[in-house]
Amino acid sequence: MTKFTSFLTIFLFLSLISRAQNNGGGVDDEPLHFGFTFQYVSAEYKIYKKPDWYTLYTSPDTPQPIPAGTDERLMSVSSPKTPGFGLGFVSDLKIASHANLRFTPLLVFTDRMLNYEYRDPKNFQQKKVQSTLVDFPLGIKLKSDQRGNFRAYILGGAKYSMDIISKKKIDDSELTDINKLVKNKANFLSWETGIGFDLYFEYFKMSPEIKFSQSIGNVLKNDEKPNPYTKPLDRLFLRSFQFSLYFE
Repeated sequence: MTKFTSFLTIFLFLSLISRAQNNGGGVDDEPLHFGFTFQYVSAEYKIYKKPDWYTLYTSPDTPQPIPAGTDERLMSVSSPKTPGFGLGFVSDLKIASHANLRFTPLLVFTDRMLNYEYRDPKNFQQKKVQSTLVDFPLGIKLKSDQRGNFRAYILGGAKYSMDIISKKKIDDSELTDINKLVKNKANFLSWETGIGFDLYFEYFKMSPEIKFSQSIGNVLKNDEKPNPYTKPLDRLFLRSFQFSLYFE
């Protein structure tokens, strides 16, 4: 299935190039133009653990360790990649013949996961950090010369992210230790870089783009009372891979 999907993607991409025509309605000649975008997002954490991360957590409210009823130590903490999607708009300002300033606000729906593994597999715990982000990316797009109906580009910049359903708004003080949450900061900055291609059709331009981003600072909200899932963690950096389609 993976090979078939890859083949189909390449086939569609080549078909689009072969059918592209004209200059996208002259969009590149305009000093300011707009568009919209769809994104596939794959997100994960880059984890920095404390020196004593593997030691057993014991609740201050009960003599039982976590996981309950076991004396096993924590073996690993990892973050699997989780999928999501985003929708947004494009504002593009031409600042030179081969350079554009781009502002692309987005609404991004993605979850993040943390896996906690113990020696006994039955004690495995997975914590989900749900989020809906409003991203405000600002970047510079550097373009090559146009060759027929094709142009390549690179880009770089930064974005400000605001989590509008952050777990920090949820009170888990009444929950048992085993059900505690991992909370993230509601606002953070990230750097991002990517590559893409402009494909010109008769009345519009379509741009497939691949981009990588990572938070500049720690996104873990660790100013609260530790729990079994935050105690091993020193810092969390949010990383994401994005595949986007822009229509301008």
